[in-house]
Amino acid sequence: MPQLSAYLAADETIDHEHALVRETVASLHGDTSDAYSYAAAAYAFVRDTIPHSADSGDMRVAWRASDVLATRNGICHSKSHALAALLRAAGIPTALCYQALGEDNGDPGPVHGLIAVRLPGRDSWDRQDPRGNKPGVVDAQFSLDEERLAWPVRPEFGEVDYPVLYAAPHPAVLRGLESAEDRPQLWRTLPTEL
Repeated sequence: MPQLSAYLAADETIDHEHALVRETVASLHGDTSDAYSYAAAAYAFVRDTIPHSADSGDMRVAWRASDVLATRNGICHSKSHALAALLRAAGIPTALCYQALGEDNGDPGPVHGLIAVRLPGRDSWDRQDPRGNKPGVVDAQFSLDEERLAWPVRPEFGEVDYPVLYAAPHPAVLRGLESAEDRPQLWRTLPTEL
């Protein structure tokens, strides 16, 4: 596992030094008193104010954190990049993590992206899923006591939680995001396993 500092780094995707990211952090910090309340506020902001593009019908593919904030658009990976940037900019180590999810008919779906956060005073990483609630996903919440993800894996469908905590987006996921001209193409370019 990389050093904890790797989970605070900025890069082309998690561009937390961008002015829009910094402005959003400052705005969110105004209503919080500690790292936990800030992390919960940042999570709610991304989950609730940036629609998942499959829910909203937005065909654009935003993948860089600042672009996700600017367009208020993104799939799970994009929303995870935005949340990671907002948390890292506030000094909260944040990793990217993934699930292999499938369709009810057993066909594999695109890999699902979420984050794991390491809050001060905790010796564990806690996964959070900013995908956004909708019919069928009604109770994804920021939680440290128990995971409240959009989709718990169903082993009977071959679904898995990948255990690796990535400091940067998985290369196959990033290639899929960068190469897609629109969301329909994105579903064809994202990997179904890592």
